[in-house]
Amino acid sequence: MPDRDWSIPHNLQPAIGDYAFDLDHVLRAVVGLRANVPPDAFTAGALGTERSGSGVVIRPGLVLTIGYLITEAETVWLIDADGRALPGHALAYDQTTGFGLVQALGRLDLPALELGDSDALIIGASAILAAAGGRAHAIETKVVGRQEFAGYWEYLLDEAIFTAPAHPFWSGAPLIGQDGKLLGTGSLILQQGDGKRRHDMNMVVPVSILRPVLDDLLTLGRVNAPPRPWLGLFVMENEGGLVVGGLADNGPAEKAGIRPGDRVVALGDEEISDLGALWRRLWSSGQPGTPVRLRLQRDDSEVVVRVQSADRASFLRTPRMH
Repeated sequence: MPDRDWSIPHNLQPAIGDYAFDLDHVLRAVVGLRANVPPDAFTAGALGTERSGSGVVIRPGLVLTIGYLITEAETVWLIDADGRALPGHALAYDQTTGFGLVQALGRLDLPALELGDSDALIIGASAILAAAGGRAHAIETKVVGRQEFAGYWEYLLDEAIFTAPAHPFWSGAPLIGQDGKLLGTGSLILQQGDGKRRHDMNMVVPVSILRPVLDDLLTLGRVNAPPRPWLGLFVMENEGGLVVGGLADNGPAEKAGIRPGDRVVALGDEEISDLGALWRRLWSSGQPGTPVRLRLQRDDSEVVVRVQSADRASFLRTPRMH
């Protein structure tokens, strides 16, 4: 969680009189979150060993957040609106949706937000994106987009929510609708502009994709479905196509000899032109362990590389069930 000595500009904060629900009561459901990850954890290099953000109580003692905050976490602390800290347990992280769950290891005497209908959220609708700390840390925002989002780290949402103005401390911040219900969880800040003017927006993971997997996450710590094949590629889109920007250390792609700067031309026999198509084609290739053939443009020549795909979860420290 960021330092408490900051505030959203007053004119951007939600005003009590604009809502039919008890705004301060609802915002008390938002908690700060701090997680510590061992230095030798697989994600320590990419995500750091000290992570902070927000979460929201969705059931007594159960906090929903964005999963990258708690991946491989050894210790988790939850901080309520009064500054009281309580230990938590990283209960589950779903690679597919990006959601994470934390179980409070003690009495977390806070209200819980009901899951809302994020599918009904229309462009132009007003909502609140709230970090921990009450109204001073909440921003009144609007939905500016509902569309596919493909992440460079082998991640894809069929329909993400995009909001503006952007919240500066978005990680794990709940998106709250006009009815006081939970609509999604903040994941990223994105920037658009032509070099002269820049527009920032937040990408929010919709709560509708949590509903089908929530029971599995609570009982198993994961989704009860076959894992997807994973290559350990970080791929970016640019005007020249798909470019490998980085590789997971000791991941399948690095072991196969793929290099940063390689351009992805095809996966198997299918030529690929965008990031979403690349991940969909990869995930339809079979189970983890299936060899994947990538055709790459390297300097002035084409090369074909066979990558032995893997289960990403097998590289991570898994949560212990309590």
